[in-house]
Amino acid sequence: MIAILIALRRLLHRVLEGGLHIERRLEPFFRPQLNRLAREPLARSVQRLKTRNRPHQGLRPAEETFFEWEEASLETVVDEMREQMNRHFQPGAFERGGNTKTHGLVRATFTVYDHLPEHLRKGIFAVQRSYPAYIRYAGPGPDVPEDIRDVGFGSMSVKLMDVPGPKLMDEEKHTQDWPAVVTPTFVTPDVRENAKLQYWSTIDEPLWYFLNPKDSHLLDFIMQSLWNETQYNPLGQPYYSCVPYLLGEGQAMQFTYVPLTEVTRRIRGVPFGRVPPNYLRDNMVETLREKDVEFEMRVQIQTDPHLMPIEDASIQWPESLSPWVPVARIHIPRQQFDTPAQMAFARNLRFNPWHTLPEHRPLGNQSRARRRLYAELATHRQRMNCVAHTEPTGREMFDHGVAVEPPDKAAPGSH
Repeated sequence: MIAILIALRRLLHRVLEGGLHIERRLEPFFRPQLNRLAREPLARSVQRLKTRNRPHQGLRPAEETFFEWEEASLETVVDEMREQMNRHFQPGAFERGGNTKTHGLVRATFTVYDHLPEHLRKGIFAVQRSYPAYIRYAGPGPDVPEDIRDVGFGSMSVKLMDVPGPKLMDEEKHTQDWPAVVTPTFVTPDVRENAKLQYWSTIDEPLWYFLNPKDSHLLDFIMQSLWNETQYNPLGQPYYSCVPYLLGEGQAMQFTYVPLTEVTRRIRGVPFGRVPPNYLRDNMVETLREKDVEFEMRVQIQTDPHLMPIEDASIQWPESLSPWVPVARIHIPRQQFDTPAQMAFARNLRFNPWHTLPEHRPLGNQSRARRRLYAELATHRQRMNCVAHTEPTGREMFDHGVAVEPPDKAAPGSH
C-alpha cells in the first residue's frame, strides 16, 4: 500500500510539473498584464496573512536571533544539496548546487553615487568611486534544464574586485559579493524549512514541500509564484537580496538591482514550437552585441524590526515603511561573453555573501548558513572538477582558450 501511495504521489507531481511547463509557454501572452493588475495586491494580502500573528520580540535594529536548530538543519541542507549535485553531474562537469545554470558571466563597472546621505555612507558606499566587477546571471537548480522548462527563476550575482580592507572570509582578499534573485522574498522562511525543501528536491518532488497537506507552505508558494514566471532576458529584470545585510554597525539593509535599459525580450517558438534551449543566453548575447546595459542598485533600510524581520526571509519589507534609495550604478559594456574559456571561468568562480567587508556582514539564519553551505559546495564542485580556487582580479583575458592574466599589471589593492 505504501509503495502504491508513493507511486501515485510521484505521478501527481509529474502531472503538476507538466502543467507548469505548459504554463511557461503560454505566460508571455497574458502574464505581463496579470502582473500589472494583480501582483502587488495579492502580495500585500499574503504578507498580511503571514505577519498578523507574528509575536513581537522587542528586537533592536539589525539584531539577530540565534536558534538551537540551526546547526542540525544546516547539516541536512549541505548533505542533501551535495547529494543532488552527485546525482545530476559527472566528475569534470560539476555545476553549482543552487543557481545552477549559468546564462553568462559579464564584465561590469560598479560606481557608487556621490552625495549619498550620511547614514548610507558605510563600507563600499563610504566614498564615491568605481569598482571592476563580474556579474553572473544564472537559472535555478539543481539541474540545467532547457530555459523554457525551468521554474521561472533567475539570479544576478555581483562580485566587486579591488575592494580594500579586511574581509570576513580569508579565501578572497579583495572581493565583495552581493547575490540577488528575481523574487523579493526567499523560497523558505528559515534554514529549518529549507532543510525540508532540500529533501523534496533530492527526490525530485519539490512541489510537495509547498503543497504537502500535512506541512503546507502555501503562502510561500503563492509569493514565489507571483515572481517566478517565464523569463525573457536576464539583463532586463529586477533582482532582490531577499535577506538583510549590515550597512554599518546597528543598521540593516536589503538591496535590489533595477534594470535601466530596454533589452531584447523575444522568445522564438512560443507557445508550442521549438524554443532554443538556451534562449536566455542568446538574448543576452544579442543585447550586448548591440548596446551597453545599466542597472541601478538601491537599498532599503530596516526601520521596524518587527515588520521588517531579520530571521524570516519570507517576509517582504514594506516600502511604505522604508522606500528604496539609489546608491550605485552598474554599467555593463557591449561585449562577447559566451566563449568556452569565459564560461569555464564562470563555472570555477566562487560567489559567497561572506566575501565581504565587516560593514556589510550578512544577517539572519539563512545567511549564517550560507557561509558554510556555499563554501563546502564550492569546494566539492571544484574538487570534482579537479580545479583549484583562484581569486579573480577583473583583468583576466579569455581569448587563448583559457583564462589568463596580463603579467604587467599591479595586483588588486596595491594602488
